[in-house]
Amino acid sequence: MAEKPSKWRHRLFHTYFLLRRPMTLGARGVVIDEKEQSVFLIRHTYVPGWQFPGGGVETGHTIEQTLEKELMEEGNIELTGRPELFAIYHNAHASRRDHVALYVCRSFRQTSPFIATREIADAAFFKLDALPEGTTPSTRKRLAEILDGAEVPLDW
Repeated sequence: MAEKPSKWRHRLFHTYFLLRRPMTLGARGVVIDEKEQSVFLIRHTYVPGWQFPGGGVETGHTIEQTLEKELMEEGNIELTGRPELFAIYHNAHASRRDHVALYVCRSFRQTSPFIATREIADAAFFKLDALPEGTTPSTRKRLAEILDGAEVPLDW
């Protein structure tokens, strides 16, 4: 009969793997207003370019909880329906161990106009055919994958 693993052994191995192979995970939301044919983008205070809102998943939170929190913090956007997981990418730009879960959000409401913060310099909806200057290449590629059926790569 096989020996049942003890809790301390399980925790020891889990801690070892956490330290040996730490991984980071982020969530980003492509908030699309289909009626207006627009997408919500943000501009951080600490990195250049317009991009999708999102952030890192903290211990004890699910990816969708993180997405909901980040959308509210970065754009006063409240989801009114479940977002659709589009793809999970390896994001080597951030680190060799970073991954991004990209969600498409079509059911939402903006609870109030955006006001700049220490983290987010600007945020707005932009027509899909008139994205702002400085929209990051990755943001443009993700939109082409979602809207035009472009091939979805493994890397961000």
